[in-house]
Amino acid sequence: MRPAQALALVAAFGLAGSAAAFADNDVPGADWMPQEQVIQKLEAAGYSNVTGIHADDGHWEGKGVKNGQITEFEVDPRSGSFLKEEIDRD
Repeated sequence: MRPAQALALVAAFGLAGSAAAFADNDVPGADWMPQEQVIQKLEAAGYSNVTGIHADDGHWEGKGVKNGQITEFEVDPRSGSFLKEEIDRD
């Protein structure tokens, strides 16, 4: 096998393994707070128009409007506490 083919093969297997690892992190765990309950907590914290809420890398993530600005958030899946809140600059 030529070195370029070997390198391509190694890269392909590496990317396939990485994709599988990321896919596992995008599924809510059995012990996670239901998405509906997370949305209720977000609304209680002043969010409206919550969209795109999904499991990502071990937490709930999404966007909503808070204080008149589109804000990105990350929420702990078990406690519902905020891990990150940041105004969306995109």
